[in-house]
Amino acid sequence: MVRDLRSEPLTGRMAEAAFAHVRESRTPAEPRPASTVILLRDTAAGPEVYLLRRQRTMAFAAGMTVFPGGRVDPTDATVADSWSGPPPSWFADRLGCSPETASAYVAAAVRETFEESGVLLAGPSASSVVADTSGDDWEADRVALETRSVGFADFLHRRGLVLRADLLGAWAHWITPEFEPKRYDTAFFVAALPTGQITRDVTSESDQVAWLRPADAVTAVDSGDTLMLPPTYLSCADLTPYDDVAAALAAAGNREIPTIMPTLRIESDLAYLENTALELP
Repeated sequence: MVRDLRSEPLTGRMAEAAFAHVRESRTPAEPRPASTVILLRDTAAGPEVYLLRRQRTMAFAAGMTVFPGGRVDPTDATVADSWSGPPPSWFADRLGCSPETASAYVAAAVRETFEESGVLLAGPSASSVVADTSGDDWEADRVALETRSVGFADFLHRRGLVLRADLLGAWAHWITPEFEPKRYDTAFFVAALPTGQITRDVTSESDQVAWLRPADAVTAVDSGDTLMLPPTYLSCADLTPYDDVAAALAAAGNREIPTIMPTLRIESDLAYLENTALELP
């Protein structure tokens, strides 16, 4: 389910970018492929999501609370021989893209989750997952991936690991609005925190991390205590009905995933966003 964007007008930097785009008739930037993972864990109070607050100095989404994720890297397209789970064509059908793009989305999702949280959705076989990634050797590999001194496929090969695509459920597909100077074509996935692994506050791109119930994250945004971009907020809102992680992962398999690119609406000198599903070939 894709909920409507909230009716509040844009403010701050987003409003400035929106009006500048309209006033100057700017040519939209080309959106770059990216992936993000909604990492979930069960608690006595219900499932929680892992969230990071981006540094206020970042060029994109500064100060926003986000899920782990980032841009697709060229090496993400070379992991075919280290793949376990549904084929790229299955994810392509879910996300409305080519199998090649879907393969890169999934690989980027696993790589970026490891880089930004220390959690690795991979294992030595199709039925196992790495039990612990907190050691110094794992941290050295995480940093090497983050700095691009080693490619993701090389990392998997050297470790003797296969990417566990079956641990990811496609959840949403969003494209940054045309008025933003930096734009991304982002696949959203859900995944459970693997048994034995822990999240670590490791990335330099964030200044705060937290596990929150989806409903609490939504409340924090509604109260003005937390800033989120619409796709993050709406993904948290869509997760509020589920009583445990298993239910959320099961829902991902049947979820309709239109490709959404919010469009700009100007009314009475105020700017609003509307979530608009793209017509795909």
